[in-house]
Amino acid sequence: MSEGPITRCDNACLVRVRLQPGASRDRIDGMGANADGVEHIKARVRAIPEKGKANAALEKLIAKTLRRPKSSICVIKGGTDRVKTVRIEGPGEEPQRLLAALLEASK
Repeated sequence: MSEGPITRCDNACLVRVRLQPGASRDRIDGMGANADGVEHIKARVRAIPEKGKANAALEKLIAKTLRRPKSSICVIKGGTDRVKTVRIEGPGEEPQRLLAALLEASK
């Protein structure tokens, strides 16, 4: 059984994202899963994975997609890995609503 890509934690949601840096454009590419069946959101950014540039681009992409202030989005785990955990601040945030908004952007 797969684990969803978004979980609720205190006053925020944690989103598992697989990031591809150095892409031709910034975009959300839908959902994927690793070999263990753990689901993640797929994202691409133009920035290179150097000195946190790709992570900053991911934070900006998610903030723009969800129409949130960039200060409410932060990569908290996996800074140098392809699969990252992104914290989205917001009291009362519903994981399913966030997932729907992120997936809508991939269409």
